[in-house]
Amino acid sequence: MSVATVDREMLTELGQQLRVDAVRAADFAGSGHPTSSMSAADLMAVLLAGHLRYDFEAAQNPANDHLIFSKGHASVLLYAMYVAAGAISEDELRWYRSSGSRLEGHPTPALPWVDVATGSLGQGLPIGVGVALAGRRLEHRDYRTWVLCGDSELAEGSMWEAFEHAGYERLDNLTAIVDVNRLGQRGPTRHGWDTGAYARRIGAFGWHTIEIDGHDVEQIDRAYAEAAGSDRPTAILARTHKGRGVSAVDDTEGQHGKALPNADEAIAELGGRRSIRVDVTAPEYERPAPPRLHTLSIPTYSPGAEVATRTAFGETLTALGRVRSDIVVLDGEVSDSTRTGYFAKEHPDRFFECYIAEQQMIAAAVGLQVRGWVPYAATFAAFLSRAYDFVRMASISGADLCLMGSHAGVSIGPDGPSQMGLEDLAFFRAVWRSTVLYPCDGNQTAHLTAAMAEHSGIRYLRTTRPDLPVLYGPEESFPIGGSKVLRSSSSDEVTLVGAGITVHEALTAADQLADAGIRARVIDLYSVKPVDIATLHEAAADTGRVVTVEDHWPQGGLGDAVLDAFTSATTMPKVTKLGVLAMPGSTGAAEQLQHAGIDSSAIVDAARTLLGR
Repeated sequence: MSVATVDREMLTELGQQLRVDAVRAADFAGSGHPTSSMSAADLMAVLLAGHLRYDFEAAQNPANDHLIFSKGHASVLLYAMYVAAGAISEDELRWYRSSGSRLEGHPTPALPWVDVATGSLGQGLPIGVGVALAGRRLEHRDYRTWVLCGDSELAEGSMWEAFEHAGYERLDNLTAIVDVNRLGQRGPTRHGWDTGAYARRIGAFGWHTIEIDGHDVEQIDRAYAEAAGSDRPTAILARTHKGRGVSAVDDTEGQHGKALPNADEAIAELGGRRSIRVDVTAPEYERPAPPRLHTLSIPTYSPGAEVATRTAFGETLTALGRVRSDIVVLDGEVSDSTRTGYFAKEHPDRFFECYIAEQQMIAAAVGLQVRGWVPYAATFAAFLSRAYDFVRMASISGADLCLMGSHAGVSIGPDGPSQMGLEDLAFFRAVWRSTVLYPCDGNQTAHLTAAMAEHSGIRYLRTTRPDLPVLYGPEESFPIGGSKVLRSSSSDEVTLVGAGITVHEALTAADQLADAGIRARVIDLYSVKPVDIATLHEAAADTGRVVTVEDHWPQGGLGDAVLDAFTSATTMPKVTKLGVLAMPGSTGAAEQLQHAGIDSSAIVDAARTLLGR
């Protein structure tokens, strides 16, 4: 549908209605971003009435378009659109930003028509790239992905990762609508109303760009039609006025993030309340295609053999790809090191090379899971820190992601601290609904890699670079939330708790302590979150002393996970935490563990100190 078939006056009136409802909702809440919503109201009015294909009664219809508000602070505009579409009632606007309301300050999937949480600027477009990738490369469907962006967020590097990736992939089903309203939170944006500056930059990444007056509904309509006919992703750069239509705030600094000073006067100036209802064009319903699932035979490794956990991860992931058609893998140009290259070789159609753009990699994974795919994204553990805000926002979205960080800790050896993941356990443990796993051998890694696909929320698997002895037989089970007791007796005097590479150091230390007449219990705490509280409490009750050891800074990792397990305990064991205390340099893996004070000798010394021996 276009302006040729829709009354131009009606579109203009619809834009005014969206403004009025944005003002009303923010006034009810006493907060919000009505001026940022008013600038984009005409853009969204034309989209809603003439170009968006969406069935609000069947939000899960795979043929639906996707609309992502990258400028999530303009949430009142989105909710006003839902009112106009008949998806929510006008009365619900009264509860905007109220306790228990679905209409949160920034959109979240508490509403069935919202794909992802937004509000941390610079994320909506990168996620939209992932949604569009699913349509073009995996599903071959003709839905479109529309992303409303703000001009302020074009200062975010993640936006340019998205422009680069979408241009490279020629995602002609992706349209970025940039609301160039000139004003940011504290004043003018970098380029103000110079849409040409943005067009030159975005065009350099292979996008089709269109510069328009964002308050002229005819120009808006033509731009959307032009975008639909382009063979490249399109950026519509719309010059607008923040606070459009209300003289007290129109293009006025200092009005960001505030309810209007006099809502009644503003509504009167906008022409009063309206009750336009839009019959949004719904695509024909298409049944979701269920994935092809077969019985998995995971790789197995012989006890005593040596295999790197990153290798077991790659081989298991490839096996998963054979039996589950919904598994997709994303790489940050390190597939040879993370071993996701095995999957790429066997399943190239479901492998996505994101190059060294970790924010875009995680964002694309979020977008792919919106469409029902099960993404595994992998890079060095150290480099996932670049994308931490994307992981944080993914948890708010309720996204299901499987993430793997390889080359963790000082045990990577001579590459030095820039390549060492020493913070990853802490920041993944802090994520809401996260699962944090740290296997110590090949068979354990294989089981946990497969288990991640069946779990929910943010799942993180930490792997190590060196080959490690296989401790467990392939018949062992490793439930998430569990642990393994590798040494135990009724006369144990101290408990040694490790995960990953430090499990092997703890076993060596236990043998050395035994030679000195000291019995030590050894726990492989492969599930760092959720943690096996029962096993830890039993060990503490039996031995009264616990040494934790981790290839990680001592803050927030394995040791703190163990301490947290005793927060509600009636008695507290004596605990010594061993972790990397000094900034590492470059040397071999064994020397790194020794210098960090987390090798078997350090564990023996810590146990003796606890025992007073």
